[in-house]
Amino acid sequence: MNRLTYIVLILTAIFAPWIATHDVTAQNLIMRYSAPTAEHWFGTDSLGRDVFSRLVFGARISLEVGIIVVAVSSFIGTIIGSIAGFYGGFVDKFLSGYLFNVFLAFPGLLLAIALVAFLGAGLNILIFALCVIGWVGYARVMRGQVLKVREYDFVQAARALGASNMRILFTHILPNAIQPLIVQASLGMAGAVLSEASLSFLGLGIPAPAPSWGTMLEEARGLDTLYSAPHVFFFPAIAIALTVLAFNFIGDGLREYLDPKQRKR
Repeated sequence: MNRLTYIVLILTAIFAPWIATHDVTAQNLIMRYSAPTAEHWFGTDSLGRDVFSRLVFGARISLEVGIIVVAVSSFIGTIIGSIAGFYGGFVDKFLSGYLFNVFLAFPGLLLAIALVAFLGAGLNILIFALCVIGWVGYARVMRGQVLKVREYDFVQAARALGASNMRILFTHILPNAIQPLIVQASLGMAGAVLSEASLSFLGLGIPAPAPSWGTMLEEARGLDTLYSAPHVFFFPAIAIALTVLAFNFIGDGLREYLDPKQRKR
């Protein structure tokens, strides 16, 4: 089920212009809050826009944010965490003892809210804010892995043979320390999608009329809408829940597959 949801999300994001049945910005006030029909499969919102089409293009936004945030955060975290774990001493004390703790001292979502509120809303600002709060997790994972792998016999043998630090780090240590980062990246995708939806719901994410799932939830909030037109709230909420659940399940599956002990079971 989780794999199917993941595949559907990717295909929906790629083929969104061909899957969507209506223009996501086209308004029809006469049809506002219309229930699901043959013309509007998931009904319409407060401005008469097709919910299904906006949901389809929202998948593209969520996937774009997730991929970019995970790619940038994991790259920065891998570099910083590897340096901290490999060199140790003062370098490790400064990076893991001070720099990591400074970022971890602030709640991630609150720091992102502060950055977006200060710099202004927008897709690029949102991605930047999520990268600022996201790289520390990857750095901590990579630091721990490098600290373990650097003591292996084959690493000590390479050092005894006169290999340079960069060769040891990039040729011998990183390939053997990267597995937990793959799992972290899958779970990070779920966190990025949820954070984007949260910031958009608060009005600090992607501004309207972009069809973000969080923005759709923000537009649908209120008891009147919940009782009179529940489809406006229901479908974006289900899309977010299934997407986050799928990435979490994939992360758990990768953890079991990459762990030899779990794989034997």
